[in-house]
Amino acid sequence: MANVFRPVGIPARDLQEVVLPLECLEALRLSDLEKLDQETAAARMNVSRQTFGRVLAEARQMVAEALVVGKMIKIHGGSYTLAGVGRWGRGGPRGRGRRGRLGRRGV
Repeated sequence: MANVFRPVGIPARDLQEVVLPLECLEALRLSDLEKLDQETAAARMNVSRQTFGRVLAEARQMVAEALVVGKMIKIHGGSYTLAGVGRWGRGGPRGRGRRGRLGRRGV
């Protein structure tokens, strides 16, 4: 699993970056890749539907900004943890047993 995506042909040192927290990546994965509705995805992340919607909107805005303006996306940090596995588990973020929680920092 890559943790940095950047435009081709531009050195990383010359790019501004957008830091995408782990919970934002998970929200994108559940909604846009797995095609889950917000209620189901929120339950998987162990958060309210409103919190899930807020995290998803933030994630989409960050990715759109990076793609449109040409910024590097760095996946890093956040308050979401993956239960029962290491940071990414085995085989990347698609591993089983992926229920997690957002901390109280109010993402």
